[in-house]
Amino acid sequence: MTEFRFHDPGSSFYQLLTSQHPQLLPSLPGILPSEKKDLSQMVPHGTTVLALRYADGIVMAGDRMATEGYAVSERRIEKVHNADKYSAIAIAGAAGPCLEMTRLFRIELEHYEKLEGAELSMDGKANKLAQMIKGNLPMAVQGLVVIPIYAGYDARRGVGRIFKYDIAGGQYEEIEYYAIGSGGRDARGTLKKIYKEDLDQERAIQVALEALYDAAEADVATGGPDLIRGIFPTMKVINAQGITDIPDEKIKGLLERMMQRQGGG
Repeated sequence: MTEFRFHDPGSSFYQLLTSQHPQLLPSLPGILPSEKKDLSQMVPHGTTVLALRYADGIVMAGDRMATEGYAVSERRIEKVHNADKYSAIAIAGAAGPCLEMTRLFRIELEHYEKLEGAELSMDGKANKLAQMIKGNLPMAVQGLVVIPIYAGYDARRGVGRIFKYDIAGGQYEEIEYYAIGSGGRDARGTLKKIYKEDLDQERAIQVALEALYDAAEADVATGGPDLIRGIFPTMKVINAQGITDIPDEKIKGLLERMMQRQGGG
């Protein structure tokens, strides 16, 4: 006889999994929080990502390196992912759980829109992600921390918006810019010096690139531009027209001009 569970998950796919099929959620079978194992040096970790607001929307960017302890585990990891048509999530922390949460968040937004017949508000999307991060807390205390930046274009307000989180799911909105990861402090230092409220799109891309470049100069875990292998940061622009990926060729040209100005090219 099938057990009947009286719980209505509403339009949330995440709540549906949590209440009906918790075994399908990202987890660590056989490892309990009480065992207090620190897995932070045993799995690949993503490093530096950032988001900044410009006049018409948001620029999001991330370096491409993942590290495992003091070793490079991946040089081409993607850390900035589309969440839906008008928003994206940039991840730092344990790479596996970060990617799992990104996929689950994307399904959560699609599930809501199909059931409700309307897109969730920007605040609603940010709250959904906060719930998922809170659910990851048992893994976070073992070193598998997931710390995203969520940002996008809020069509109802006509502005770009940036949300940051702590490991317990605490959610906060940043008005201008934010950066996280091992090189996040260095990137924020650069953003603090050169960011201006009235940046146009072209200048905002340059500012994001310069912040990542400075982070890579100061932080050994942040990957810099690799002109030999052709590896460049991931960059996306989000505005009223949706999400646009900045092609590598354009990033390469901007980097070369920036390095020439700084006397390194």
